[in-house]
Amino acid sequence: MTSTERLPAEIRRPEPGSVALVTGGNSGIGLETARQLLAIGVDVWIGARDLEKGRRAAAELGSDARVVQLDVTDPASVADAVRRIAELDILVNNAGVNPGVDDITGTTLEQMRIAYETNVFGLISVTQGFLPHLQRSRHPRIVNVSSGTGSLTWNSSANPQFDWEQTKGGGLAYRSSKTAVNAVTLLAAQALGERIKVNALAPGLRRTNLVAGMSAGGDPAEAARGVLRLALLADDGPTGALWSWDGTRAPW
Repeated sequence: MTSTERLPAEIRRPEPGSVALVTGGNSGIGLETARQLLAIGVDVWIGARDLEKGRRAAAELGSDARVVQLDVTDPASVADAVRRIAELDILVNNAGVNPGVDDITGTTLEQMRIAYETNVFGLISVTQGFLPHLQRSRHPRIVNVSSGTGSLTWNSSANPQFDWEQTKGGGLAYRSSKTAVNAVTLLAAQALGERIKVNALAPGLRRTNLVAGMSAGGDPAEAARGVLRLALLADDGPTGALWSWDGTRAPW
């Protein structure tokens, strides 16, 4: 596939009874993803580390959203969620943390561990836990919410989406963890074959808790629509790629 390839603009209608899990689904892009999936008829589980926040999110949606306590860094929590959710067609690995914006001169090993425990190891733990569910699905899809700041190509060259001169070398923990997410996406897609579609999304800078304090940021709902494109890919759709929120393929 070329770097100019685009995903279809239209969102494919899900099969009746389709079930999705959105980790970190109680706020930001995760909440908007849950909202949009519900709107087109998907049964949605909101995975929330804080169960009360998850319940408030479900109440805000005013729909049939269900909530499951899910701390992606806690194997027992993941195992409990796997037992509770009997069927799954769509896994959206959205939970993420940003422990700091320092570069190599100031980033601590603890910040690195925090970023990787949630953004990488947690994503792998949840994916492995729910893989048997997905293998039973007729149209299994995995969407890993990554970041354009994890693209090595974009980090090493000019890109109009980001002001690289202001951020060169910064955000070591977060950005390198998202580079790892991109690698996990590619290797998982290669291992799982064409039937289980595994793709990553670069959502762009959004107004979320992840970037609290930053002055810029777009609508999380716009990024959530990018998630839906990947969550409802046709069976002949692509796998093992990083996609921008606007449907264009992004470089690794």
